Amino acid sequence: MKLKNILIVVKDMERAKRFYHDLFGLDVILDNDGNVMLTEGLVLQDEKIWTKFLGREIIPNSNSCELYFEENDIEAFAAKLEKLYPSIQYVNRLMTHSWGQKVLRFYDPDGNLIEVGTPQR
Repeated sequence: MKLKNILIVVKDMERAKRFYHDLFGLDVILDNDGNVMLTEGLVLQDEKIWTKFLGREIIPNSNSCELYFEENDIEAFAAKLEKLYPSIQYVNRLMTHSWGQKVLRFYDPDGNLIEVGTPQR
């Protein structure tokens, strides 16, 4: 068995596609009417489809999982994030863990938690 994709729920598909392209360079591979596959295996699904499928409300900012990205030049990434999305909601701004890894955590516009860190060596 092989894990193929990670799916997150979004309210505004165009905004989400722009966000993930602007910050992470992810491009659309497949667009199937409310289900969009991006490079690196991230799938965006329209909230209306997900809510109908589950029969439950979506809980943004649930803090039950996160998308994790690594970036060598984390200071440049932090500056880009601040410039492109100045109103982004942070969990923590750029910090250094006791083991030396630099990280920042924030929510995407739909409340999905994201962590960006320097590569762990």
